[in-house]
Amino acid sequence: MSLIKLNNNFYYEIRPILKEKISVRGAPDFMEFFNSLDKQGDRYKEINEALDLLKKDYAKGDKIPRDRWPRKYIKEHKIHTLFRFKLSSGWRLVYTVYGTKQNKVCTILEAFDHKEYEQRFGY
Repeated sequence: MSLIKLNNNFYYEIRPILKEKISVRGAPDFMEFFNSLDKQGDRYKEINEALDLLKKDYAKGDKIPRDRWPRKYIKEHKIHTLFRFKLSSGWRLVYTVYGTKQNKVCTILEAFDHKEYEQRFGY
């Protein structure tokens, strides 16, 4: 903490802003898919770039309304939040976030193309 003199009589306390620590991990199904990709391929690179973005800001994706959550995610992962990150190729990453104010964990649940995404969410 530090103090700043304002005018001749007033001092204000300045507190450092605590930066969130965000870790990104993959659910087993996602990791199996991700590890099967060609490390030199476009899909791998695109997903890896998205993971780097999520490490900086987990809210980069769109929050999915609760009434649209597939039961699979609720049952298998016991989610409390659900996000979708649109990749430029048309693929989607679906992820959940949990943790405290200072420590967030972003867990990638699945990656799929638009057609598979629509099937999973019943569109």
